[in-house]
Amino acid sequence: MFDPGLVNQDRPGADPDRLLVAEITGEARHRARWRPLTDEEEAAALAELRALAGGRADLLAQVAGIFEGTNEGEPDEPLARSAARLCRMAGADADAIPGWIEEGRRRSANARRPPFSGGLSSLPLSARCAE
Repeated sequence: MFDPGLVNQDRPGADPDRLLVAEITGEARHRARWRPLTDEEEAAALAELRALAGGRADLLAQVAGIFEGTNEGEPDEPLARSAARLCRMAGADADAIPGWIEEGRRRSANARRPPFSGGLSSLPLSARCAE
């Protein structure tokens, strides 16, 4: 039976905060450089990040912390620190950043874990067919 309540366009959309975090992350990463920014580059980056964040210091803190936590010891750590610095300068909530750094570390550690290989698929074919 067709259930119109399950039609894709009738489902609630993505969380607006998650979308905004994605936009801020992309913009900060786009504006970050391996070298120090010129005054003009920095001013443009900060203006864009502030406009995107719309006063949401909590979201700027989330992006800054995730950048710092997930990229520790990675080859692109300087670039991530540059992006995080822009978020800090754009008005990130400094008190919230350490918690997000820890969350970034947790996410990074989980990403390095081997995939779960338990369950039936890990049994030999002959054992699966015997069931």
